[in-house]
Amino acid sequence: MNREHAQSPRKILILTADAGFGHRSAANAIAAAFENEYKDTCQVTIVNPLEDKRSPFFLRESQSDYDKIVRTMPELYKFGYEASDSAVSAAIVESALTVFLYEVIRDILNEYQPDSIITTYPLYQAPVNAFLTIAGHNIPFFTVITDLATVHRIWFSKNVDGCIVPTETVRSLAVSNGVPQKKVFVKGIPVHPKIIEETRSKQEIRKQLGWDPDLPTFLAVGSKRVEGLSRAIHVLNHFGRPLQLVAVAGKDKDLYEHLQNYDWHIPTHLYEYTEEMPMLMHASDAIICKAGGLIVTESLASHLPMMLIDVIPGQEEGNADYVVSNGAGDLTNNTEETLEIIAHWLMNDSALLKERAKNAKALSKPLAAKDIATLVYQTTLRGPTTRVKQWMVNRPKFINLLTQNHISWEDGPQKSTKD
Repeated sequence: MNREHAQSPRKILILTADAGFGHRSAANAIAAAFENEYKDTCQVTIVNPLEDKRSPFFLRESQSDYDKIVRTMPELYKFGYEASDSAVSAAIVESALTVFLYEVIRDILNEYQPDSIITTYPLYQAPVNAFLTIAGHNIPFFTVITDLATVHRIWFSKNVDGCIVPTETVRSLAVSNGVPQKKVFVKGIPVHPKIIEETRSKQEIRKQLGWDPDLPTFLAVGSKRVEGLSRAIHVLNHFGRPLQLVAVAGKDKDLYEHLQNYDWHIPTHLYEYTEEMPMLMHASDAIICKAGGLIVTESLASHLPMMLIDVIPGQEEGNADYVVSNGAGDLTNNTEETLEIIAHWLMNDSALLKERAKNAKALSKPLAAKDIATLVYQTTLRGPTTRVKQWMVNRPKFINLLTQNHISWEDGPQKSTKD
């Protein structure tokens, strides 16, 4: 993977997955930051290795089944998450992932010939590291973690050049799990540059959108993976004070049809899906949402107080605790709590809501995508990292693992050799 022309654009390969929105959205945000900052000097490609039919069906299907699993079997999901979050279990999982995904990763890297690699999904680190070690390729490799506090051990690899984390809490977790301090960078979770590009007042944006410019505005964000949204909407609809609701169904057609047929008592604006979430966030006073890393980070970047209505056991519990403990939002588990939160937020000229917004602003890292792009770009310009010692120790181990499992570890025919 040596470059023939030093002046040709640097190739940045971002590996991601579609298990939930967060991993893909983080990849898109980083790509947009590269486009803004290094359009003429970098070529960015986003690839989902799980789309390759050679990937194990249970990994491919886990993307489409993700919503079903976390909604219908949350305790089973939590059990699997916690059971695999140990040093021994993680090592076994990494070996399995190397066997399952090695050939797919090998062919992707041979096709795109990257100068740097970024992954926003944890399952690719082991097979990428195995390929780079066996092939002897010195390519900078970065992991971008997409949860704020509770992070599975599988995310942490000491073999990457940069472990990019969202908070000091995750930085400590990374170091405690063996990632050298010098490789850990606290940058935040990347959000799309559109979020910081919106500078108009709430009233200006509301007028453009056809909303009432002066009413307290609640943004409710749903999808097939969000529970509890109807409860919160019901409370708002019957709260008895002037306010307006903006509801985004997130491609959940059943939810959208349900909201369309609802008996509304307040001004309401419904969207089945929108690509203008940054604008809607900046136009709102508060958001009702799940505790996913992406939506939480976007809300913080928009200085938007959060009412968290749904928390996936394991990975999202830390996100919820981070928001609540830092005073940027509140967690509700039932109708009474929802009613209490809204009442407290709006009393005394919305004093508590304004405090929550101030705290959200203090926690935000809206420039994370730009900072990540800059770190990767500068590392790419410095040239290859040296992994000779790592190769000498680990190369025979990887070859033996793959040989025992009848996986061809030698380079197959390249799909392309674009430069």
